[in-house]
Amino acid sequence: MNTLDLSMPLIIAGILVLFCVGLFLGLILGRRTGRLEVEQKLPDRLVAEREDAVKRSRAVLGGQVAEQLAPYLPDFPCSFEDARFLGKPLDYVCFSGASAGEVDEIVFVEVKTGESTLSKVEKSARQAIIDGRVRWVEYRIPLDYV
Repeated sequence: MNTLDLSMPLIIAGILVLFCVGLFLGLILGRRTGRLEVEQKLPDRLVAEREDAVKRSRAVLGGQVAEQLAPYLPDFPCSFEDARFLGKPLDYVCFSGASAGEVDEIVFVEVKTGESTLSKVEKSARQAIIDGRVRWVEYRIPLDYV
């Protein structure tokens, strides 16, 4: 056999081995560099995430306080005496006129603050009320349980 015949496959095999070693080293260095970049940015990211969490928490607490105070604020759609707090899925059911002795109207109220929008459930409740899909049920507890 001729040495020229063996040298070409050896050269190709050597190039492939060098390529694979280079690729492997590149992956290791890339992962290490990426990890270092993430670790360097971590303290700043933690501070930003904590600030965001505190800001969101304050907004939620402010909204909850506003929900509880809403019946006492101007332009609330019914008397505070007629309002009953539910919380979920709607904030209030108002029995307008109940404090005077006769209910004239039943009003469902959802309180929102700032840029908040209706949730999917709140939207579906609104649509059910608008469509008239509201009913009265009188439930009597069986005497066995009283």
